[in-house]
Amino acid sequence: MSRIRVRLHVVGAALVTLTLAGSPLAAADPAPAPPPTVEEQRLDRAVPQEILRRSGFDAVAPRFADALAGAGSYRQAERAVVRQGSQLWDRAVDRAQGRGPARGDLSRDDDRPLYWARLGMTRELRQWQPEFGLSDAQRARLLDRLERSSRGQDSMNLPAGKGIKRIVMTGFDPFTLDRDIRISNPSGATALALDGTWIRTADGPARIETAVFPVRWQDFADGTVERTLRPQLPKADLFTTVSQGRVGRIDIERTNGAWRGGFGDNENVSRTETVPVDDPASQPQWTTTTLPYKAIVAGPTGRFPVYDNTTVTEIPSGGTDPVVRPEGPTPGSTARSGGGGNYLSNEIAYRATLLRDRLGLKIPGGHVHTPVLEFGAGNTTEITDPEFVRNRLDIIAQVRSIIRVAAESSD
Repeated sequence: MSRIRVRLHVVGAALVTLTLAGSPLAAADPAPAPPPTVEEQRLDRAVPQEILRRSGFDAVAPRFADALAGAGSYRQAERAVVRQGSQLWDRAVDRAQGRGPARGDLSRDDDRPLYWARLGMTRELRQWQPEFGLSDAQRARLLDRLERSSRGQDSMNLPAGKGIKRIVMTGFDPFTLDRDIRISNPSGATALALDGTWIRTADGPARIETAVFPVRWQDFADGTVERTLRPQLPKADLFTTVSQGRVGRIDIERTNGAWRGGFGDNENVSRTETVPVDDPASQPQWTTTTLPYKAIVAGPTGRFPVYDNTTVTEIPSGGTDPVVRPEGPTPGSTARSGGGGNYLSNEIAYRATLLRDRLGLKIPGGHVHTPVLEFGAGNTTEITDPEFVRNRLDIIAQVRSIIRVAAESSD
């Protein structure tokens, strides 16, 4: 639909021109641009700029700004946003998987260029003031389309056909950036390295499709996990959510709890409450992995030890104080921490396995906690070093091996 221009001649005032975009979200009165978010404000610090420069991703946001400037309507802006977001995801995946030029001296397995380049794009979009005007609802819609397309959430493509296993895997953005802004998240790096790849199993080929999620409480409350996974899990033979966990070990988390423990997210927002889900009246306090944890723990998957983690923290039935239970929850208890804690690692595992159960699916699925990705000894300032790269590559390889073992053990 073409734009409609209405010229109003007002006596004693300047000419006013209103442009209505061809969109169901169009509004006559454009809203002022919101300020940058806490995440976006970190972007101008030295480390993010070095990461972008040394990966060749420093031109992503300026090119996106040019694309927005060329949009003459909301519809054109939406197309530009989805196209540019998808291109960013594809470029990050290609870089991680060795396709095309590296464009910088950072190792290809690095997930941080995607994170910081996306924030550059969201900041440009948040501050953009087009001539045709944007309502708050329109801007929010564009930001949502950018987030989903640049995270692989709307491009998962599980193949059809017999004799193929279909696997869904998810990772996370870097987090705790105010503690160390150099941080990388090996789960996000693994998602980039494995997206669209095939693995050989004893039972034949398996295809892996991945997506990355933000470390923000509100996005989870808004249903980003369910919206992404609901179309995929009925087609999948296996799923695993993955996040960074403890130092020097991998954990297969047996039980997930319906509790948010209050740790600050990437917006420095804290939430202490029951995990908010649709139909809370039927919400369980606990969900359980259906990954073949015994086979995974027993398998020679890599250099990091792998544990079947059964510990939870609960308020026992009839009690008032939290109690740590090494062997899992007791009947009627209230969750205070799953095996994976009470942060967003636990929550994505809880949401994914609850979705599995509510859809009536019998597929294996659960959560894998990777080791903390550590820099080399004595490195407190450099954005990378050989030990850092080795650790990340080893984690990626071991998660891939764990997925292979899970796929072979799930018949």
